[in-house]
Amino acid sequence: MIFSFDAYVTAALFDRAGRAGFALGDGTVRFEADGGFVTVEAHGGPMGGAALAACVHPSGRGLVTGGDDGRVVWSRLEGDELVATLLAEVKGKWIEHVAASPASGLIAFTAGKEVHVLDVADEGFRRVYAHEKTVSAVAFDPKGKRLAAAGYGGVSLWWGRIADQKPTVMKWAGSHVGLAYSPDGKFLVSAMQENQLHGWRLSDGKDMRMGGYPAKIKSMAFCDKGALLATAGANGAVVWPFAGANGPMGKEAAEIGFSRDSLVVQVAGVDALPVVIAGQDNGRIWACHLRSGRIETLKAERGAAISSLSVNADGSRLAWGDESGEAGVLAVPDISVRNF
Repeated sequence: MIFSFDAYVTAALFDRAGRAGFALGDGTVRFEADGGFVTVEAHGGPMGGAALAACVHPSGRGLVTGGDDGRVVWSRLEGDELVATLLAEVKGKWIEHVAASPASGLIAFTAGKEVHVLDVADEGFRRVYAHEKTVSAVAFDPKGKRLAAAGYGGVSLWWGRIADQKPTVMKWAGSHVGLAYSPDGKFLVSAMQENQLHGWRLSDGKDMRMGGYPAKIKSMAFCDKGALLATAGANGAVVWPFAGANGPMGKEAAEIGFSRDSLVVQVAGVDALPVVIAGQDNGRIWACHLRSGRIETLKAERGAAISSLSVNADGSRLAWGDESGEAGVLAVPDISVRNF
C-alpha cells in the first residue's frame, strides 16, 4: 500500500495488533484500514498544526503524539470508532519528544526544559523533572522504571515515579539529541549534534566513544536480541557489536550497504533477528541480513528522504514515510533467516 498524505511523516509505527499508524506534520494521525486509511484529528486548529513526535501507547493500542499546540494526545481505533483522548497540555510549549513503556505503563514527554511523566493507570499521576537546558530526547529503560533525558552536556537519569529526587547525570561535553537503551538495560547510547555517538556502561559509568560519522545520526535501532546496534549517519548503515559485558568498547563498527551518492537517514531492526532495514535520503529502502551480508531492495523508487521506518514484531511488515508526505506499508517476505 502506498499513501500520499501531503504532509511530513513524523513517525510510521506499528501498534501491538500490527496495524500501521502515521503521525503527520499536519496534526493528523492516520491508521491503515480496509486497504486505505482513516484519519484522527489529533492536533491543529488555531493553536497549532503539527505532530512533532509519536510513540506507541503503553497498552499497545494506537499512538501517543506530541504537538506544537502543547498537547499530548492518544489516538486510536476502538472497534469502528476513531478516538482522540487528550492526555496532557502545557500551554505555550512545543511537545517535541515522547516515549512510553509497556512494562511500567508510563508516558514521558518534553516541554522545553521539563520532562513530564504520566501513568496510564492513574489519571491523577504527574511528575515534572526540571533541567537547566532544553531536553532534546527521552527514553525509558527496558523495565520502564528509569527515564533518560538528553540535553547539552550529557544525559540525566530519573526514577520515573519518584517526585523529589536529584538525577544521576552522565556527563559528556556537547549536545546530545537522541537516546537508545540496549534491550538488556546495560548500556545507554546517545546520538550527538557533533556527528558521533557516545555511550555509557551503566554498571560503572564507563564511557564509550563511537565516532567517525560524516553526518548527523538521526536514527538508531537494536536488533539480534540486542547484540547489534544499527545507526544512520553514513553512506551505509553503521553496525556496532553490543554482545558481552563490554559492548562496543575496544571494537570497531562495520558499514553495510555503502552508497557513494546517498546517506542512510533512518534505520529499523528486527528484535529477534540479525536484520537491519535502512532508508536513504534519496527515498530508497533496503534490508540486510547481518550474518550473510545479503542485501534485498525493498523500495527501489527514488524520492524524498525517508523520515521514519519501523517493522512489526516478527519483521514481516515494514511501515515507512518520507519528508514529502509519501508513505506506505510493505510486506517483507524474505526477512527471515531461512530466506536470506
